Amino acid sequence: MKSDTKHIAARMRRYLASLPPDSRRHVKKLREIVRGTAPGAVEVISYGIPAFRLDGRILVYYAGWREHVSVYPMTDAIRRAHASALKGYKTSKGTVQFPLAKPLPVRLVRQLVKARVADVGARNARAKTRN
Repeated sequence: MKSDTKHIAARMRRYLASLPPDSRRHVKKLREIVRGTAPGAVEVISYGIPAFRLDGRILVYYAGWREHVSVYPMTDAIRRAHASALKGYKTSKGTVQFPLAKPLPVRLVRQLVKARVADVGARNARAKTRN
């Protein structure tokens, strides 16, 4: 487990170092928000980008780009439930993008992470009843 943690930490450092400064700042803030909102989540790197896993499932992926940071997966239900708060942000199937030119909406990101925590919990509960 310790070597996994060191491996993830090293990969995360490399990932952050590869980002432009503004993107890096936003990604670090996203990471901090997820950690604070879902303290039981475990940091991983999947598909080459940072993510957090909760109870064996991906909670959120997050990534930095040249002009925005993205958070995924955001289900249709989550996007609909937060539609008014998401106005003005680009969304697509499963993704919410936050532009680097604006401050990261911390409260909204927390709400989205909490919605994902509930979604993961519900999916795990359904899986248990099937077994």
